[in-house]
Amino acid sequence: MKIVDAKTLGQAIRNRRKELNYTQAFLSHFSGLSVSFISDLENGKVSCEIGKTIFLLNILGLDCIVTNRGE
Repeated sequence: MKIVDAKTLGQAIRNRRKELNYTQAFLSHFSGLSVSFISDLENGKVSCEIGKTIFLLNILGLDCIVTNRGE
């Protein structure tokens, strides 16, 4: 999935969480992040902390790769 904004990143995170059959509550307990942070992130809140977001991506087995367009 190409991430073009906070909303598409949130959708990717939500999709992966659901693929793993994790609830937000389970993921919160496992990661130490609050349910409200996970919910905000999945809903595309633009002010979510990047460090916490990358941490959550790693827990979910997702990679964050930045490349030049067209490559």
